[in-house]
Amino acid sequence: MAESFGMKGRGRFYDETGIIRDVIQNHLLQIVSYLAMEAPSSTYPEAIRDEQAKVLRTIRPMSAQDVPPQVAFTEATPSLGNYLRFRLNPQVAIAIGARAKRPGEGMAGQPVEQSVVEQPVETRLGDYERLPGDAMNGDATLFARQDVVEAAWAIVDPLLNDPGPMFEYEAGSWGPPQADRPVADVGGWNTPQ
Repeated sequence: MAESFGMKGRGRFYDETGIIRDVIQNHLLQIVSYLAMEAPSSTYPEAIRDEQAKVLRTIRPMSAQDVPPQVAFTEATPSLGNYLRFRLNPQVAIAIGARAKRPGEGMAGQPVEQSVVEQPVETRLGDYERLPGDAMNGDATLFARQDVVEAAWAIVDPLLNDPGPMFEYEAGSWGPPQADRPVADVGGWNTPQ
C-alpha cells in the first residue's frame, strides 16, 4: 500500500495488529468482495452483504506458498508483471495489468493494462465522512456483517499462524532487500511514483 506518511504514531498499533489484519482482511478483501460479487437481488443492505459473503466463502485460505508470483514466460526479466491496482485517493482508479503472450511463435510476453479512472467529484464526501451518517440513518450497506468478517478472516488466518520471517528496513524506503528476492525473476516490483 503506497502511502506518503510514515509509521510515526502507529508503530504500537502495527506491532500488535499488523498489516494483514489492518489492510488485507479489512480493506482489500472488502473491495474484492464488492468487485467480484454477483448483482444483488435488491439494493437492500442484506442482499448486498449476502453477495459479499458468497464471494469471500469461495476464496481459499492464503498460505505463504501462494504469495511468490508464478512465471509464465521464459524471457529475460520483464519490466512489468501481473498486477491489480486500486487507487482510492485522490483520483479513483482501477487497473489490471498482465503480461500477455506476444503474437506469433514462442512464449514471449508483453505488458497490457486495462484501467478505469473516475474523474473527481467536488461534492463527494471524504474518507470516513459518509459512514457516521449511514450509521445514524440505519443504512448498513457499507458495514461488514459478521459472516462476511468471518469469511475474510478464514482467508488470511493461515498467514497469521505462519507469517514467515520479519526484516527491518529503512524508514521511507519500499521495504527490505529480502522483499525483492521473490519477484526478482519476474521483473521486480512495479514501484508507484
